[in-house]
Amino acid sequence: MKLLLAEDEKELSRAITRVLEFNQYTVDTVYDGMEALTFLANSSYDGVVLDVRMPKKDGLSVVREMRANGNHTPVLILTAKAEIDDKVEGLDAGADDYLTKPFAIKELLARIRALVRRQGDIIECHTIGNITLHPDTFVLSAVGEARLTNTEYRLIEYLIRNRGILLSTEKIMENVWSYDTNAERNVVWVFISTLRKKLESIGADHTIKAVRGVGYSLEPVKGIKVEEGN
Repeated sequence: MKLLLAEDEKELSRAITRVLEFNQYTVDTVYDGMEALTFLANSSYDGVVLDVRMPKKDGLSVVREMRANGNHTPVLILTAKAEIDDKVEGLDAGADDYLTKPFAIKELLARIRALVRRQGDIIECHTIGNITLHPDTFVLSAVGEARLTNTEYRLIEYLIRNRGILLSTEKIMENVWSYDTNAERNVVWVFISTLRKKLESIGADHTIKAVRGVGYSLEPVKGIKVEEGN
């Protein structure tokens, strides 16, 4: 597995690189956003680890440019900020996951394993109602279209497969994130909120219903007649 690590704190970058290489990853390291984009334009990676605060071009700008260029490589962003709004901004930019500094190396490794594992799992097209999920382009289409991140794809795919079933946060984390470490439960809410907005923006006839303290399910929008898909 080949990773790109973009982290401007050189001591931290060297430490992460040593750990990743010890765990059998091939790692290219860069120290600013412009350099990251150059490497991405000239090589293929199984995953990208990006610090948010970098010189020349910040991590979120790098993700936005990646996605605009059609690069769907899964991205884990590293940030010193823990506020929900900052995490949402990263996910909206196109990142697949985030990890707040300081972090345990064990958790970093677990999230990278989940990230690159999901990259190889996307193989099947799904439809429900007027929604079509395209695995080749990471696009969710209905009346309009919205591009998805790797994790957003996995989440909506799981909800489509289990349409009408109320799924607990724990069940979603187990099947979408598959972490073998303690992840933050609010990551599910963050992704659900983003997906719900994208479904609404494309005129989808389904939405994600939340039952407080119980879970989430993909349900038809009230008042709209829908047809079953595959």
